[in-house]
Amino acid sequence: MKPDKLLLELEQLLEQSGYRLRKERGTFRGADCIIEGDKLVLVNKNKPVESQLGTIARVLGQIDLDGVYVKPIVRKELDKLWDRLEVIPESASDLELE
Repeated sequence: MKPDKLLLELEQLLEQSGYRLRKERGTFRGADCIIEGDKLVLVNKNKPVESQLGTIARVLGQIDLDGVYVKPIVRKELDKLWDRLEVIPESASDLELE
């Protein structure tokens, strides 16, 4: 899957999970936060697409995606990103505790 297409798919996953996405310019790397009860992910649009994918993938790794439909191709790409970033997804860490 092309990086631009994957970025759009991951952005949709964030929105389905209750997050708002803002793309801004600046000298920051990007992360998630909660402002006045709103879940927000801030992505640096000056960074390459791969960096933006990494930011969103890290946030998605902290979210339990069990109740959200993820297309199989997107799940496969997301798993690759998590492996590269050494992120243990929230739903996977729950399974290890059982």
